[in-house]
Formats: sequence, structure tokens, C-alpha cells
Amino acid sequence: MSNTSPGFSLIPRESSLKRFRGRLAPSPTGLLHIGHARTFWIAAQRAIENQGTLILRNEDLDPQRSRPEFARAMIADLLWLGIRWSEGPDCGGAYGPYSQSERRAHYLDAWRRLRDGGFLYPCTCSRKDMAQAVSAPNEADADDEPVYPGTCRDRKDAAEFMEPAGANWRFRVPDGEEVEFADLNLGRQRFVTGIDFGDFLAWRRDDVPAYQLAVVVDDAAMRITEVVRGADLLKSTARQLLLMRALGYADLGYVAPDYFHCALVRDAGGVRLAKRHDALSIRHLRESGMTAEKVLEMAGWP
Repeated sequence: MSNTSPGFSLIPRESSLKRFRGRLAPSPTGLLHIGHARTFWIAAQRAIENQGTLILRNEDLDPQRSRPEFARAMIADLLWLGIRWSEGPDCGGAYGPYSQSERRAHYLDAWRRLRDGGFLYPCTCSRKDMAQAVSAPNEADADDEPVYPGTCRDRKDAAEFMEPAGANWRFRVPDGEEVEFADLNLGRQRFVTGIDFGDFLAWRRDDVPAYQLAVVVDDAAMRITEVVRGADLLKSTARQLLLMRALGYADLGYVAPDYFHCALVRDAGGVRLAKRHDALSIRHLRESGMTAEKVLEMAGWP
């Protein structure tokens, strides 16, 4: 952290000081591809190396895109790869339920605490409003939400909402604060609020908690000590650290997890893999006769 600007930093503690709990957190919105195979295999191996516990969490928040058949497929394909976990929707555990669609009460409690603390405000800006306000072509990363222009930031009526439904709820980030953390794979990372990212969604107008809030709530509730995920979520880590601080998790005894961000797997044209790449899905490769070892080799492991 710079000595000239306000901010805070997260430096990983020695792993020997805490009981290792890693997690796999796939979303059942499509078939898992070889990029997922690589990331989840790394997460599993790190749990083994640290003699820790591995948790499977079904991140099925999106009611339009999540499908039971994809949830069944992700469990079967992860097991086929040789990945094993000790807690999850298929086997239970002390920190369940392990499907996000069953954890709404946890997210509502966090929403209320953030609302009451003045960290959230309702936003009625439409996608069209956002597109018109954010006109610069490089205003935001292609895979990231644009920096919010602050149209609804000064609203003072959050306390009038008893439930979050009907509005987008944005987290009010501090102005010009440096958020810094030491990634276990990619080194020290630094983001500045208001420049690298703005007020972000914590709850959607269709009454679904946003990814940022749900992940923070669940990682804390499940006592996760290390998060392994793709490098496209580096900036999300900064957002999530702000949410953890606002929710007062440190005062409740939960130390933010360490982070290990993996380089993204890309196709032959250099495009980052997505679930629409069916030809590179674990299921397709598996059914074509490819072995699990070959799939992991194709994904770049080791």
C-alpha cells in the first residue's frame, strides 16, 4: 500500500496458522470446459498439499440459466477427473446447505446489514442509461461491468426498502481508495476505487443477490481460507475485500481468505474459453474417449 494514499491491504497469513479449507464453486449454467478442469484440479491439489478440506459449492443463483442437469453433470465430470471433496450438495457437511439457491436467508441478512450501515443504495438506472453514460470504448474491461457514473449515488431512501426486490442495489465504494492484496500465484495486486471499478451491484432488481455479495457471504459462512479461481476475477477480489470489511467479518473472527488466481485457458484463436465452447467441454471430451489425464494435459496441467 502506498504511503501517500488511503487504502488497505491483505497479506496472506502463514498457512500453518489456520486450518486449510479450499473450495470448488462451479455454476450450473452450462457444461464445464477444460479451463474449469485446470482451475478445479489446482484447487484440489492445493487442498491435498495443505492437508486441508475441499468443499464443493453449487453456485446456482441465476434462476434463468441454472439447470439441474448441468449441476448433475458438473459433479459427475469433476469426479471423473479424479477430484474429491469432503463437503458439498451431494454429501452434506457442517456448513450447508451447499447450493446457493438454498441460502437466500444468509444473503438477505447481509443485505440488511449493508443497507443499515449505509453501504448500499437503490439504483434505477437501466442498461440503456448505463450505455449512454459510459460512452468511452475503453471505459471498462470487456468482461467487467463499466465504472458506474454515480447517477443514483446520492439517494437517501435505502431505509425505506424492507426488501431488496424492485431495484438494483449498488455498493458505495470509497473514493480513491487503494485496495491491495498479495495473490499467491500472480503476486501483489493493486486497484483504485472509482478508477479501476466503481459502485458495483450487490443485489439485482429481479431479486437475486449478485455474485460479489453471495460469494463473500458463503466464503465466510463456510470458513474458506483459500480461493482458487481464474485471473479474470482479480478485480472482483478487490470488491469482495471491501464487502468483507463493510460486513465486519474480521470482528466476527473471519479472516479474509488467501487468493490464488490462475491464468486463463484459451482456444486456438486466443479467445478465453466459455461454456459455449461445447467442443472443449469436459463432457464432450470424455464422451469422445479422451482420458482424464489427457484432458488435464490439454488444459495445461502440470
